[in-house]
Amino acid sequence: MSEALRGEDVLPEDPGALLVGRLHDPAVGGACLVLVDGAELVDITDLGPTTSVLFARAELAAALRAAREDSARARWSLDDALAADTLAPVGAELRLLAPIDLQVVKAAGVTFVESMLERVIEERAGGDAARAEAIRDQLIETIGGAISSIVPGSPEAARVKTVLQAEGLWSQYLEVGIGPDPEIFTKAAVLSSVGTGQAIGVHANSSWNNPEPEVVLVVRADGVAIGAALGNDVNLRDFEGRSALLLTEAKDNNASCAIGPFVRVFDDGFDLDSVRGLDVRLRVDGPEGFVLDGFSSMRNISRDPADLIRHAWGDHHQYPDGFVLFTGTLFAPTQDRRAPGAGFTHELGDRVSISNPQLGALINTVTHAQTAPRWTVGIWDTFTNLRERSLL
Repeated sequence: MSEALRGEDVLPEDPGALLVGRLHDPAVGGACLVLVDGAELVDITDLGPTTSVLFARAELAAALRAAREDSARARWSLDDALAADTLAPVGAELRLLAPIDLQVVKAAGVTFVESMLERVIEERAGGDAARAEAIRDQLIETIGGAISSIVPGSPEAARVKTVLQAEGLWSQYLEVGIGPDPEIFTKAAVLSSVGTGQAIGVHANSSWNNPEPEVVLVVRADGVAIGAALGNDVNLRDFEGRSALLLTEAKDNNASCAIGPFVRVFDDGFDLDSVRGLDVRLRVDGPEGFVLDGFSSMRNISRDPADLIRHAWGDHHQYPDGFVLFTGTLFAPTQDRRAPGAGFTHELGDRVSISNPQLGALINTVTHAQTAPRWTVGIWDTFTNLRERSLL
């Protein structure tokens, strides 16, 4: 980061929000679970010791409120936790981590009409950003209006599919966008996500890539959503545009999944209905003075968040440690950067801020996946550390 973050940069506007995170504490050599209390982080590791266990607790909100009032608990300064060097590996410094641990990281794609059209554009451009502008104008004029208000999986969607197939305009992305089944994929490995204040990585071989600002649902093993966070589903448009079979390489690279700043736990003042009305702002500040500013509204999502959960979890698939679900994005940046007609792509040093007044701000700096701090703390290391601390 060009400037150290402070608590006021990342916290939501609601001082009563129940915000759970993870903190690397070099004094214990591992992660602690924390609860935000103003400018402080309260140690709640004993309620876990992992977020996957913590989030499965009955009466979770009440337990968190009681912990926040407990003056005997260890506390850290939030500002101190945000002061760590972006490019330094996790280890020597106090720093915030992604607020999840053992949960599987799933993602829903093509859940907004605007981003669905951008996926079709990538496909038809073969991953070539220079061809995208002309294709974009043609597709929006031809099919944009036809699919803008369709309910996915409805009889009307089936009729539109038949028409578009006859005209040679059907696409695999339209199938998952308006068909009966959404795209659900695994975004990242367990424990590989980064948190606010850490570097995010784009593959060095990519010349057309972008952030994807999203709301991330946190779901228990029984399929019940217990909270939400912000996420950046960093994407390589040129990789995926060449072939949808490159999705994993386009989506899952070192430091390519950011979640944070905290998980806001559902309570009487914030629940799944609140999530349905969230607006998510994206701002990119480039080292050369470039600024991109836009937003994504959950009110425009094509599929209800609860429906996305049902497609990810159920009799067909279980997650014993719970899972998180990126819900997709409306925003696919097209603003020209390097040259007219070239569209948007990241530059090294971009500061990416994804924010919402109820969830706070997830702020990261772009580097190459190859040079971002390596992911070194896996499941075995995590449990070894917890055992050494007598937490298991």
